[in-house]
Amino acid sequence: MSERMTTTRRRHRPTKSGTVLSQDLIVQTAIRLVREHGAEGLSVRRLGAALGADPSAIYRYFRNTDDLVRAVADDLIGKYLSDFTPGPDWRQTLRELGLRIHSASVAQPRTAVLTASRVTGRPHEIRVVELGLGVLRSAGFAPDDAARHYHAFIDLTLGFAALDAAAFALPRGTEDADDAVWTDVYARLSPDTHPHIASAATALAETMRGSAYPAALDLLLDGLAQRLGSDR
Repeated sequence: MSERMTTTRRRHRPTKSGTVLSQDLIVQTAIRLVREHGAEGLSVRRLGAALGADPSAIYRYFRNTDDLVRAVADDLIGKYLSDFTPGPDWRQTLRELGLRIHSASVAQPRTAVLTASRVTGRPHEIRVVELGLGVLRSAGFAPDDAARHYHAFIDLTLGFAALDAAAFALPRGTEDADDAVWTDVYARLSPDTHPHIASAATALAETMRGSAYPAALDLLLDGLAQRLGSDR
């Protein structure tokens, strides 16, 4: 996609196909194209064709293509925040928020892979940053510590989200082939040459079939709780 910069003047007249463009319609169409074709499917020409509009019309709503990708990322954030309400327990609140982010990303794997590393600066992201910091502050962390711990929490979450989303986006059968390696290769290694793998082979074959995110999240939260206790 081009990086053309323009103004964000809105068009309220219907296109030749009768479609009335809006930021949300463009974002939802972009998400559909990414879901169907991957990141390479998100081109101005293809987006214009899907909307029944001249491709240049997109630039009336978004400064450039990066601006559109940020809007797509913020839409994904909004999906996991739509009905989320923080609870009284800081640990449970962060755990639920993290699991929501991860689940929403895996549900739209190609969109998640495209957007996981982006900072949007848009309303939904601003809300989740404020929410995350507020939860950590309510737990008793000082502002600077809350910022560092939020960074660890969100990067852990988005990192696993991108990793697991990428696995879901692989061609059909690839994940099964990868899982089979743990039984076909690792489980057959000799304890004489690889004693640690041999002793854990059954556990490896079982645990490697799923996401490690819930366990990693619990380890992070355990560490935060321990640090909070040691500071008192």
